[in-house]
Amino acid sequence: MKLYLNINFRTKVGENLQVLVLEDGTEEKIHALKYTDNGNWTADIDYFSKSIAYKYQLIGEDRSILDEEYSVHHLTFPHNYEEFLIYDSWNAKNFPENYLNNKILKNKLRDFKPGKVTALKKHTHLFRLEAPVYNPNWQVVMLGNCEVLGNWQYLKTLPMTQTDFGIWEAAVVLPQNQMIDYKYGLMNIESGEVFDVEYGPNRWALPNSEKNTLQIKSDHFFKFKSYEMYHAAGVAVPVFSLRTENGFGVGEFPDLKNLADWAKETNLSVLQILPINDTTANYSWTDSYPYAAISVYALHPQYLSIEKLEYSLPKDVVEEYTAEKDALNELSLIDYEKVIAGKWKYAKIIFESNIDKIFKDRNFKKFLKENEEWLLPYSAFCVLRDKYKTPNFNDWKTHKKYIAGKIAPFFSPKNKDYETTMLHSWVQYQLHLQLKDAIDYTHGLGISVKGDLPIGIYRYSVEAWTEPELFGMDFQAGAPPDQFTDLGQNWEFPTYNWEAMKEDGYRWWKNRFKALEQYFDAMRIDHILGFFRIWRMPMSATQGILGYFYPAVPVRIEEFEARDIYFNYERFCKPFINDQILWDYFGDERDSIQSHFMNNHFDGTYTFKDEFDTQRKLAEYFKTNSFDWAEERLISLAANVLFLQEQKGDDEYVYHPRFNIEKTDSYKYLNDNEKWKLAELYRDYFFQRQDGLWYQKGMEKLPVILNATDMLICGEDLGLVPDCVPQVMDRLGITALKVQRMPSDDIPWYDPQNATYMNVVTASSHDSSTLRQWWQEDCQLTQDYFHEQLGQYGTAPWSLEPQLAEIIMLQHLYNDAMLAIFPIQEFLATDKNLKNPNMDEERINNPAEFPHYWRYRMHLNVEDLITQTDFNKKIAYWIEDSNRI
Repeated sequence: MKLYLNINFRTKVGENLQVLVLEDGTEEKIHALKYTDNGNWTADIDYFSKSIAYKYQLIGEDRSILDEEYSVHHLTFPHNYEEFLIYDSWNAKNFPENYLNNKILKNKLRDFKPGKVTALKKHTHLFRLEAPVYNPNWQVVMLGNCEVLGNWQYLKTLPMTQTDFGIWEAAVVLPQNQMIDYKYGLMNIESGEVFDVEYGPNRWALPNSEKNTLQIKSDHFFKFKSYEMYHAAGVAVPVFSLRTENGFGVGEFPDLKNLADWAKETNLSVLQILPINDTTANYSWTDSYPYAAISVYALHPQYLSIEKLEYSLPKDVVEEYTAEKDALNELSLIDYEKVIAGKWKYAKIIFESNIDKIFKDRNFKKFLKENEEWLLPYSAFCVLRDKYKTPNFNDWKTHKKYIAGKIAPFFSPKNKDYETTMLHSWVQYQLHLQLKDAIDYTHGLGISVKGDLPIGIYRYSVEAWTEPELFGMDFQAGAPPDQFTDLGQNWEFPTYNWEAMKEDGYRWWKNRFKALEQYFDAMRIDHILGFFRIWRMPMSATQGILGYFYPAVPVRIEEFEARDIYFNYERFCKPFINDQILWDYFGDERDSIQSHFMNNHFDGTYTFKDEFDTQRKLAEYFKTNSFDWAEERLISLAANVLFLQEQKGDDEYVYHPRFNIEKTDSYKYLNDNEKWKLAELYRDYFFQRQDGLWYQKGMEKLPVILNATDMLICGEDLGLVPDCVPQVMDRLGITALKVQRMPSDDIPWYDPQNATYMNVVTASSHDSSTLRQWWQEDCQLTQDYFHEQLGQYGTAPWSLEPQLAEIIMLQHLYNDAMLAIFPIQEFLATDKNLKNPNMDEERINNPAEFPHYWRYRMHLNVEDLITQTDFNKKIAYWIEDSNRI
């Protein structure tokens, strides 16, 4: 059969269009399009399959791809036509039908059954519209300037059939002697009322007089009014923070059911959680950090419900278990070490008591086989970690280097570590069953779940062990200084080797998204800026302040010369220390500090001795030596540099200005001319030269990765955000995060009323203080906020009163943002009887503290929250009235 593709697309001189026909997601064949007139392009293709997938590409004179569609066209052809005349429009990723046709839509329409287009022997036109309609009582209709389309009469519109999620079709016979003008509308199925018609100019279709030709109008971007788009509200709470009667001192996967029940009572339709992957490195409280997973696939054993396992505890340990459970549940905060020790103790008892049954379990065997690619190395890693009492595989006596063939025997019954390996695998199987059960239950209530994807991996993780070539193991990732800390953040994660990942089409990322998609409908990408550039530090640094952006357009020696800056490596790249700086840092102790840690050059300047010349060396020294009172000041002094050196090749070096260069003591001792020139260079480096490179890097990775998932993607884009990031996120249909007290502009706070649709708005986050804490942090800011944002008069109260917390919540609900998601603490702050008496126990994380103990737990049981009728009705009314139901 013959396909005639037509698209209107404006190009520049020398640019051309081509269409890429795909088969199973891989490139099949490229066809050039011919230009006709007025921006119209056409191509004819011989094609012999009943369905097709394709995308258009814009190419330059050198055949390079200048632009392309990131959302693919899909069409299915009736069998009784010889030719198909297809009219397309450029399918932009940021069309609602592309970013909203996701797992949430399928969850909302969980009872959906695809319809079939009324069969006609020969129809002239097939109209196909992609439009994600979230209300099951709404139907897309057509109206236009001919009898079939009702002659523009609302009572005679043509109903369309939803043949798949968000795909509406209508097959019609249209007049052969007139141009067809038409629009799409929405009809209430129950009342039959057409309550809206899309705005803008009419769409059109050409007449079709050929008997064996079907004209297909493949339409996009139904122009919904804002209130007709998907809007929702949700609650954010880490799984570990959930408190129920059945818990073991920590939230567990089955507790998500209780949270879903409460969400149903309050009309909330999204549950947002923190990362749930296994972080067990040392079995200590430092493992409570959920963003340092030892596996991007394995689930954390702390979320395992002992009582919901497939086998029961032996009767002789039930009393011991119950006593330990009751003691842990009495605590106001999580005791991570006791929780994780208890979980493993009882899981092992059950495993060993039922080992024969477990080994014969067909479903367990099936799980092993389907997940062997990640489960085998993970389980072996856990065995070796525990045997050698460290996750640092460099310190293991065996298997320091991962070799698949030598790890495979861990899954063999003949292996001495087989039972222990199976224990870890079985725990993962049980975690999967419990989480999947909770997710299925939540979906059954029409509620979606939003997960969290950490940007980094733990340095001593399964992935770092098995595929070290994918990571920059010689560097550390973090974040530059921001509102959380003046010293920046050092997460101690390795960076990514994006070039290696690109070679196989980002397989590692695609597999990661596929694993998460088993459970989640939406995904928060932590620190999405990392896909554009990462803040990286050498291993010699302990503080984020000694990092620089990578990739970046650096400063080369030639640029110093061009800017008439005399480059002195010792002065620019080494900590600058003179007599006055020593006095300012150490006062009367300066002589003893100088003689112990520094070389005296007898010209009023000093340098660190070789054994102390990096932050890392100083930190290691202070683990076992005195002078601990001086540790922080010496480490700070080690960061008193102007530039950071990066080695590009064997003998090539480039340079990056230190962040906040003008605040360094080193800068203070330059002359005015040097200060001016370096300040100009600094502004150019940070605010002008990088955007083009970072835009390219973001567009290189994100489309490929995002096309591998069916989840709604939300990007955490807080911090120092370059201009290219919102541009890329908008183009790819990624929602941005708006935290009121963390505005991107130079203003004291963000007004949620200004939020556009592609945003998630919230009053606080897991990284910030709670609203009640924030209210007391800066009295003058609170007073200004009280008067200017909340519209209140007089003096702001010292404590955030429940009625004020309500006002803050409501201003986040009544706006155009797609999602309004609030931490559970902020809901409770609106009720004087439900708020936590000790508000300082409610903060989840303080990024300025590393490592931080993540131990927040709700102060009341979720089951009790479900019984708070008046409280729940209040929230339910907010959600319904703000059109977020």
